[in-house]
Amino acid sequence: MIFCHYNNLFLGQKSHRWFILSSSASLEPTLRNAKEGNAISLCFEGTKERVRKMFDKVDLSVSSYDTAWVAMVPSPNSHQDPCFPECLNWVLDNQLHDGSWGLSHRHPLLIKDTLSSTLACILALKKWGVGEEQLHKGLDFIESNFHAANDENQQTPIGFNILFPSMLKYAKDYNLNLRIRQAELVSMLHKRDSELKIDLGRNSEEFRTYLAYLSEGIGNLQRWETVMKYQRKNGSLFNSPSTTAAALLHLPNSSCLNYLHSILKKYGNAVPTVYPLDIYARLCMVDSLERLGIDKYFKEEIRSVLDETYRFWLQEEEDIFLDITTCAMAFRLLRLTGYDVSSEPLTQLFEDHFSDSTGGYLKNTGVALELYKASQIIIHPNESALEKQKSWLTHLLKEQLSNGVMQADRFNRVISQEVDDALKFPFCANLDRLENRRYIEHYNVDCTRILKTSYRSKNLGNEDFLNLAVEDFNLCQSIHQEELKQLERWVVENRLDKLKFARQKLHYCYFSAAAALFSPELSEARITWAKNSLLTTVVDDFFDIGGSKDELLNLMQLLEKWEVNVGFDCCSEHVDIIFSALRNTIIVVGEKAYRWQTRNVTNHLIEIWLDLLKSMFLEAEWVRSKSVPTLDEYMTNGYVSFALGPIVLSTLYFIGPKLSEDIVGSCEYNKLFKLMSSCGRLLNDIQGFEREAKEGKLNAVMLRIIERNGATTEEDVIGELKVEIEDTRRELLRSVLQRNGSVIPRDCKDLFWKMSKVLHLFYMKNDGFSSQHEMVGAVRSVIQEPIILK
Repeated sequence: MIFCHYNNLFLGQKSHRWFILSSSASLEPTLRNAKEGNAISLCFEGTKERVRKMFDKVDLSVSSYDTAWVAMVPSPNSHQDPCFPECLNWVLDNQLHDGSWGLSHRHPLLIKDTLSSTLACILALKKWGVGEEQLHKGLDFIESNFHAANDENQQTPIGFNILFPSMLKYAKDYNLNLRIRQAELVSMLHKRDSELKIDLGRNSEEFRTYLAYLSEGIGNLQRWETVMKYQRKNGSLFNSPSTTAAALLHLPNSSCLNYLHSILKKYGNAVPTVYPLDIYARLCMVDSLERLGIDKYFKEEIRSVLDETYRFWLQEEEDIFLDITTCAMAFRLLRLTGYDVSSEPLTQLFEDHFSDSTGGYLKNTGVALELYKASQIIIHPNESALEKQKSWLTHLLKEQLSNGVMQADRFNRVISQEVDDALKFPFCANLDRLENRRYIEHYNVDCTRILKTSYRSKNLGNEDFLNLAVEDFNLCQSIHQEELKQLERWVVENRLDKLKFARQKLHYCYFSAAAALFSPELSEARITWAKNSLLTTVVDDFFDIGGSKDELLNLMQLLEKWEVNVGFDCCSEHVDIIFSALRNTIIVVGEKAYRWQTRNVTNHLIEIWLDLLKSMFLEAEWVRSKSVPTLDEYMTNGYVSFALGPIVLSTLYFIGPKLSEDIVGSCEYNKLFKLMSSCGRLLNDIQGFEREAKEGKLNAVMLRIIERNGATTEEDVIGELKVEIEDTRRELLRSVLQRNGSVIPRDCKDLFWKMSKVLHLFYMKNDGFSSQHEMVGAVRSVIQEPIILK
């Protein structure tokens, strides 16, 4: 059943005001600052503790609509008495001040939902001949607000055009005097009958399922023996109390009865609109915490949820495999955590329930978005069905976005923004910290979802999540700002600012580190990444334009000898500056890495840099001699000359786990590096092809054309290389996620994937790294601008 969860309606975002105080701006005495710091720390810990407790219990609002239908079920012993009198009493006791039933503090766009809930409660009262005062107040509310039932601007609950007119007909059968204009009533009944006639005439399993879900609106026209084939192991129909109650109104079924009793045992005298919701709600929590950037505080709880979800996946649990949104989310979160899950159940659900073009009303944007996100996690060559799903959903979401058609969420600017972000920043180019910021800024603490009726759950939308995320983001950012100042001083101290031929890209270099490795404890990793990133840029420019052949040879010889007299052995000031910066950085990184690794890694750091310089020199020689290597020769050298070795391989020593010489020398280690670097080389060559062709530089696009003797076009070659990038990237992700036979710790493997995402972002439109302006906004959002929500 696909319409059971991501019918997502974010409504009425609360106002938040955050005051961010810079430590340098504070003029309060040290003691007072310490006390305030302790208070903030206690608040921080208190928030985390409240979130932890939410993993133990799924909070879910009760439903007036479903409780009313349960209240209508007669006792098996006497049809003159209600089977669930406690539900009838709840209806009597929970009418709102305006005469309606439903969620309190409802959004103005939920009047249709309120009309439906109110009419259901009126029918329950009328059936058992109680609550005359409440009944009349309810009728007054419906009469006063009936115009909303035909208002296209109102949010329409699932099946409203069938359920509400059917209840109006039941009301007429009960001789309830609803003072409604006859024309409006006839219009609604005609709309219901037309929809039913069309749907009943179709031979689609999805339509049959949909009508079974709306059984209380079909009544005597329903084939109840057919409906019961949808009964789940827990006795329910679609985990819906109202549908299950409707079945009991027409035929006895002990399993249905036991299901409703089990809910009331937990909730007392009312029922929610969907039960159980535990798997979906906990997965939503995990997803939200990850996207807000605060999952690091709840690793144990998240692991427990995912372990349990994986067990359910292996057991083919109905609450996963009969709900396409839950299935999509479970697949994505499990696969990305390294669990071995096949995409077949998801693609089969998609084929069965979502790709049918006739089911337009089921193509809810939230469901499509969740499926789209899952379809991007392709890691196996034989997942063509997932590829097809991704293509179809990309087209659908683009169409809905361009047409302003958001189906059930079309009045929801938040979901519209999420779709826009998902299409602009695909998974392979979505840096963690940029996603965290976007999600924080769009996050709605009052997350109302709507099925046949609306419901709320603190597990799905929570102010504590937002508080913690904002505090954490701004705390990390303040650390990042101090680190950037430290790096700016380092550039000056090492005279790198004197090299006028070199691109000055410190902010970009540090941004890529902070966006990928943002946690405070990874400070050394960020500094190492940023320093080596800047140095590789300087060296790249030196080999391209800044240095003579003698200078390049001199630099390599100095690095090979290592113990040299800098003032005497350097042939130029440029070589002096570059070698001194390299040597000092390698020494400092080596000393710090020793404290993390408890072994000397300095020789390995020197080797990494030597490999890079030699590969760059070979490229420079090809250009100088006008030699044309084969594409294979170019790529064998080019993945090293792309200069990710000093950045990623050095940073690995500061991620946390100890890396032995055996690990560093393993085939897996070298494979990850080659896959990551090959992606980067091809991405760079595609975006820089025209510029590099004018400068006479070698490029994969040009070499492919030359190999084909000019028999293929630039456009065709770029298309081929993009396919190669995609295949390589998927192999990289598969290697990162692989558990069996892997010798490299997962946290370390993740670094290769994070760098791949950095590269895909920088080269998504053009050469963003060389551009003066392309990434400025992203840099500011991660490093410079605190989050202030009002």
